[in-house]
Amino acid sequence: MIKTGRKTTLALLLFFILASTGLFILHAFMADNNHETKENWLGVDETVVAKYAAAYGREPVDPLINTDQGDLLLFVFLLGGTLGGFICGYYWRVLIEGGKKVKFKTCTKTDTGHIKTRTAGTDTGKPL
Repeated sequence: MIKTGRKTTLALLLFFILASTGLFILHAFMADNNHETKENWLGVDETVVAKYAAAYGREPVDPLINTDQGDLLLFVFLLGGTLGGFICGYYWRVLIEGGKKVKFKTCTKTDTGHIKTRTAGTDTGKPL
């Protein structure tokens, strides 16, 4: 753990409080309260794709799974993140160490009182 002084910790805390307050105030001033202008800014689907689809005689159809309703899209991203996190966590050692086998050392005391160390599987070929 990194050792920091009390002044450094308080300075960082003050910085984060001021930065978050500044961002909140900036967002409040720049918020778009006029909802009528959103119709003027149409997306690529409405402007480009729909124009060419109409030119070639294709009518727009509703999607099979409409993710614009409710929190379905958020739920799909949650499931994807959970699955990806589980897979990365399960294979963490392979991802970080590049597939190297980790060797563990054990210490055993012999009858004569000497301590014998052995790396897993190297002396006798038996697992520990």
